[in-house]
This record gives sequence, structure tokens and C-alpha cells, in this order.
Amino acid sequence: MSHVTTHVLDALAGTPARGIAVTLSRRGAEGWEPVAQGLTDADGRVRNLGPELLEKGVYQVRFETGIYFATRQVATFYPEVEIAFEVKGAEHCHVPLLLSPFAYSTYRGS
Repeated sequence: MSHVTTHVLDALAGTPARGIAVTLSRRGAEGWEPVAQGLTDADGRVRNLGPELLEKGVYQVRFETGIYFATRQVATFYPEVEIAFEVKGAEHCHVPLLLSPFAYSTYRGS
């Protein structure tokens, strides 16, 4: 299993958010360095975002939400959502996103 997974739910539609491009990056000396990319599946999940184990450090998951809403002809305030988090060890990191056009929330998933 990938060290990082995500799940995106569209709160406006009440369904999983299918087709959102997701990028996992690691903070390096020169800024954010891409590690992996994925696309949310029919269940709104990216089950394999990057390697099985990541080095300790600060990472970011970036969701291309503007494109997602534009294809649905829904105006949005957030063209992208970036969530930074810290990997401190070998535990699995699940980064869920509850999304609507004018708000979003996240939490430390399991």
C-alpha cells in the first residue's frame, strides 16, 4: 500500500469527486519537489499516491479543484487546494478532502 492515500468527497453533489488531479510533493531546499501524481477514481480515491514508504519530512497534497468544478459548470472560489502535512515515521498517511465550491475541510484520516 502507498504511504499516502486520499479521498475526495464533493459536498455540493453529495458524491465522490471523480477525476481530480492530485500531486504529492515534498518540501526541499528549492521549494516543493513532486513525488507522485494521481487521479481520483470513481470512489473519489487515490489509493496509490507515491511509494510504499516516504522519508521523514514535510509533504503537500495538491488537488486541482478548479478544473473539476469547471467541467461541471460550477463556479468556485478555490482553483486548487493544497494541504501540507508532516511525515514523521512509517505510519500510513490518509489525507481526505471534503470539498464544495466555496469551502473545504480536511483531517488526519486513518
